[in-house]
Amino acid sequence: MENIFAAGGWLMFPLALCSVAVIAISVERFWTLKPGKIAPRNQLGDVWNHIQKNKMSSDELKTLRGSSPLGRILAAGLSNSRHGREVMKDSIQEAASQVVHDLERYLAILGTIAAVAPLLGLLGTVLGMIKVFAAIMLEGTGNAGVLAGGISQALLTTAAGLGVAIPAMISHRFFQRRVDDLVVAMEQDAVKLVDVFHNDRRVDLKQG
Repeated sequence: MENIFAAGGWLMFPLALCSVAVIAISVERFWTLKPGKIAPRNQLGDVWNHIQKNKMSSDELKTLRGSSPLGRILAAGLSNSRHGREVMKDSIQEAASQVVHDLERYLAILGTIAAVAPLLGLLGTVLGMIKVFAAIMLEGTGNAGVLAGGISQALLTTAAGLGVAIPAMISHRFFQRRVDDLVVAMEQDAVKLVDVFHNDRRVDLKQG
């Protein structure tokens, strides 16, 4: 491993840091973005049962707000449910924007690494080829060791850059899609909550 880093040159170190960041962020986001933690399937039905039984006190709202991101959104809507449909929707949208911001945490870093890692590899390729041509100009083609060193740097940094960028891009797309799915699910539950407070049509709150 040390020989690979030495042959690849100093650009292997930022690429190694990028790979560690990709792994750490992927593990953290996979643990954090579990659907059951973000938008519990039966939470809206449980909230409505509490409302029907007149158990939705300020303490219950506080508990709901801290239970999950979906609970945070529902609690924001319930806190303003008596002020009309538009005020309730605005409060839900404000809370939802904060929740979505939290869900997308670190995803921009994954996207940046996916874009920058190949460029770092390309930079290493260019530096390695410069080294090769400089050796040819100074010593001709007889010094195979110098030539091999430059070619190794060029190839290794390219491979390392792609090796970091591909998993970073896959992780970014995967977690971005998961966030989108979670946002849709929470939006549907929020709309149902608004409808049962400010609409005459019947809404089934127990649908998953």
